Amino acid sequence: MQTNELLDKIFRGARSQNGWLPTPVPDSKLRELYDLMKFGPTSVNCSPARLVFVRTEEGRAKLRPALAPGNVEKTMAAPVVAIVGYDTRFYDQLPELFPHNPAVKAWFEGDEKVDFANTTAFRNGTLQGGYLIAAARALGLDCGPMSGFNNQAVDQAFSPAPASARTSSAALATATPKRCSPAVRACRSSKPANSPSGRESSDARV
Repeated sequence: MQTNELLDKIFRGARSQNGWLPTPVPDSKLRELYDLMKFGPTSVNCSPARLVFVRTEEGRAKLRPALAPGNVEKTMAAPVVAIVGYDTRFYDQLPELFPHNPAVKAWFEGDEKVDFANTTAFRNGTLQGGYLIAAARALGLDCGPMSGFNNQAVDQAFSPAPASARTSSAALATATPKRCSPAVRACRSSKPANSPSGRESSDARV
């Protein structure tokens, strides 16, 4: 693919999608997506984003009550919904993620640094949510990013990290060519411990 074609695919020709084709997104595609997005830069390589890929009827049933009314239909119809959260104890992984300066973990430890750690997690987790969208588009998946949901309800239903908060969500699928609107687009997600696993009919988290 030529450079201009790829840029059109990710940015200039991209749209926020509201309708989807009933085509499953397999585990192999989600692994490919995660393995691409994890390389997006974050401050001190903190990579605080944590993801849940919702694909099952059980997962959708848990998610539905947390959605704003205008987001229910399109979210329930999407083959995959990615919940993008962030781990407020991301710094526990910094000795591995930022090995050339082991002391960096101490920047975020202690009660007096909680606000700094939380702000860093929110800012970089959101940035990684943008990377997720850019990576998905590059791999041929369309996206419908949303923030119309109850964060606390999603946290209680899914809680993908020991200490986490939800920052955004995005439907990921091959879209229908209708009901599109010009999009605002950004960039993507994290480097947590696991990659998507389990059967393709199951929900997955990273």
